[in-house]
Amino acid sequence: MKNSSRGAVDPFIVMDVMEAARRAEDAGRHIIHMEVGQPGTPAPSAARDALARAMQDDALGYTVALGLPALRARIARLYGEWYNVDLDPARVVVTPGSSGAFILAFTALFDAGDRVALGAPGYPSYRQILRALDLTPVEVQTAAENRLQPVPSDLATLDYQGLMVASPANPTGTMLDKPAMSALIDACHDRGAAFLSDEIYHGIEYDRRAVSALEISDDVCVINSFSKYFSMTGWRVGWMVVPPAQVRQVERLAQNMFICAPHAAQVAALAAMDAGAELQANMAVYAENRRLMMQGLPEAGFDRIAPPDGAFYVYADVSHLTGDSRAFAADILEHAGVAVTPGLDFDPVRGAGTLRFSYARSTEDIREGLLRLKIFMQSR
Repeated sequence: MKNSSRGAVDPFIVMDVMEAARRAEDAGRHIIHMEVGQPGTPAPSAARDALARAMQDDALGYTVALGLPALRARIARLYGEWYNVDLDPARVVVTPGSSGAFILAFTALFDAGDRVALGAPGYPSYRQILRALDLTPVEVQTAAENRLQPVPSDLATLDYQGLMVASPANPTGTMLDKPAMSALIDACHDRGAAFLSDEIYHGIEYDRRAVSALEISDDVCVINSFSKYFSMTGWRVGWMVVPPAQVRQVERLAQNMFICAPHAAQVAALAAMDAGAELQANMAVYAENRRLMMQGLPEAGFDRIAPPDGAFYVYADVSHLTGDSRAFAADILEHAGVAVTPGLDFDPVRGAGTLRFSYARSTEDIREGLLRLKIFMQSR
């Protein structure tokens, strides 16, 4: 059998870094993980307890395609609590992680050949999923003065049918304020393009609150997940909010593509939403780790960094240190025992001169990792 051209997507380089780190650990080395965007904490205890109870009493079979009604209602309530937005639960769709939401959104909103604008650097799976669906990613090289976020002038000469933004962003951690997001939404509406907002890192913010696109317009598609703030990466449960006119379209696709998100994960997710004390304890760890990174990375020689407003990443310009971020990351892993992600994952044009550092793990690991990086850089 032959392979399809649609399946010829690029590898996710961070997964290759994780595999190299695993091999090093199998060989007996202690590796500090700054490569993966994954909390070091488990799902909240309330979530695990709720699932344990459900496993005793419930067959945990299929749910309806849009998700458990109680979970959809609780997600809608979250928008009132966090953003003062009165959201109809009928617009909430529970998905198999945010990845399932991307597939549903791209399939529901675009036709083959449509062009979707993305800011670079950005999450690499956007462009790979788009390509696999016969859609065309149009990457915009964002500017440092715009906090590595797209602005309307970046789009002025482009032909596009949709725009995907992320705030806080991966890999930079930078955020769009309300005027900046409003300007992008207006630019899309003016040309009849769809506006999609990846809000997976909401809740992980430091000096100011992240803005949801739903605070500005109902004619947007918002995607979120339980992976990051709720510390449930492997549970594979996320959600999307769509305008009323798109709900049935998405529902039909979800029925056929996924049947439903995992029932067990939905049960746990519902309980996780009320685990505020535990989740805020996680945030205290991220805040301390961020403080350490902002001090320790420049001391180690990584001093050209984007301002991390949210999420748990620092994106560093290392073009003065290397022209091959992949080889540089491999060198750091080999000689410092610290796994970091080459920027090529996030920006094929400029990523050979950038690295992403994640600080999602324990504070002890962050301290040790920064010490190792400092020693490594002093020995170069």
